Amino acid sequence: MILLRRLLGDVLRRQRQRQGRTLREVSAAARVSLGYLSEVERGQKEASSELLSAICDALDVRMSEVMREVSDELSLAELAAGEPVRPVLVEPVPVPAGAPDRMPSLVPKASAMDVVAA
Repeated sequence: MILLRRLLGDVLRRQRQRQGRTLREVSAAARVSLGYLSEVERGQKEASSELLSAICDALDVRMSEVMREVSDELSLAELAAGEPVRPVLVEPVPVPAGAPDRMPSLVPKASAMDVVAA
């Protein structure tokens, strides 16, 4: 069985080691006990979102980057474990009549200056 907490701990440890920092330095910056951070890195404790945020701040890394790396590791672990790939079914979302008028456009509208310059 693949444990998310173990993958997360591995990613956090690698981030810390890439920076050449010690557990003590990161635990002090994150304001979490050294022992608890060690347990998180070893996958023995689940990190709450608040704790994970504090650790990421201490490591000066975006939580989304950490989670993306965890997601990549999880995908590889699932493939290695031979778990079947399941298709993701996306159902179309109905768009109410007149919705395009209320939705922001991704294409900038021409301004008076654009018309004059042309």
